[in-house]
Amino acid sequence: MKKLLISALSILVICLGLLYSRDFIDSSNSEGKQTLTIFNWGEYIDPELIKKFEAETGISVVYETFDSNEALLTKVQSGSTPYDIIIPSDYMINKMRKLNLIKKLDHSKIEGLDNIDPQFLDKVFDPGNEYSIPYFWGTLGILYNKTKVPEDLKFEKWDDLWDSRLQNNILAIDGAREMLGLALQSEGRSVNEKNEVNLNLAEKKLELLHPNIKAINSDEKKMLMINNEAWVSVVFSGDASAIMEENKDMVYAIPKEGTNLWFDNMVIPNTVKNEDAAYKFINFMLRPENAAQNSEYIGYATPNAKAKELLPEETINDKQFYPDLDSLGKAEVYEALEPKLHQIYNDLFLKFKINTRK
Repeated sequence: MKKLLISALSILVICLGLLYSRDFIDSSNSEGKQTLTIFNWGEYIDPELIKKFEAETGISVVYETFDSNEALLTKVQSGSTPYDIIIPSDYMINKMRKLNLIKKLDHSKIEGLDNIDPQFLDKVFDPGNEYSIPYFWGTLGILYNKTKVPEDLKFEKWDDLWDSRLQNNILAIDGAREMLGLALQSEGRSVNEKNEVNLNLAEKKLELLHPNIKAINSDEKKMLMINNEAWVSVVFSGDASAIMEENKDMVYAIPKEGTNLWFDNMVIPNTVKNEDAAYKFINFMLRPENAAQNSEYIGYATPNAKAKELLPEETINDKQFYPDLDSLGKAEVYEALEPKLHQIYNDLFLKFKINTRK
């Protein structure tokens, strides 16, 4: 019995020793090679900047992408991946703040916030920028091929999308707020409509768009439009800019009834595992040369005033992509919706998508 007890104790000691050794090795590895896990929109950073950040800091970047704010929220809420940096849009930042999913920033650790144009700070979705740092901004509009669409269509109004001559030639954007929002604005209503009857009417109007829709997608639309596989696309301004660089027949229009004015900001989620690296990345992206490089590569407007000074004059003078905010009188920022209303928007958009496939 005594021998059995000694043997059992010996095995226990060995197991504990192995466990300690494994933990020590893991700890050593993690100390030797830090990682930063970023969750961002697809095609939303110059890959060379990630390489530059890794070279400067010795921190290895793990980069994952999402295609909608709602997908971002679902993934962060699941807690399946401990992200260090995420880049949601205005209304989602407000929502995540209320859900206690993101951390309040320590501004003493942030360098370069004074590079940001004051008009992009202290917005209603994050007063005082307590939770977020500006990354990109822009509008939602209509991109069209001027050599393909009828000459009388200038897309000065959202209703032009319903023109029967555009059959099977429109790429819709894969977003509930965007598609329901443009249908609402076409009827003189707000993109933040809360009346369920009006929301159902907007969905019914979208169903009338079915004959003109070639596909509902997000990132894929760039290549499709560049290759003239569709005449018209509902797009964000930065995507429009990138497409126009490759296809000179494209024109970007903002309908006069209004548009969505959006802001994407960097935030640190509560799942953060490497907070020090997260602040290093924020500071890295606030440096004018890096923000300018990112803007030139992606095509979106930078909120970084010092970076803007480094961009070509033809870029910053293009009012399609750097409009005066005061000139966008009817532009609206999406508000964070209450959960029930948020679900209604998603359900109606899903209904629209399902019926489109029929």
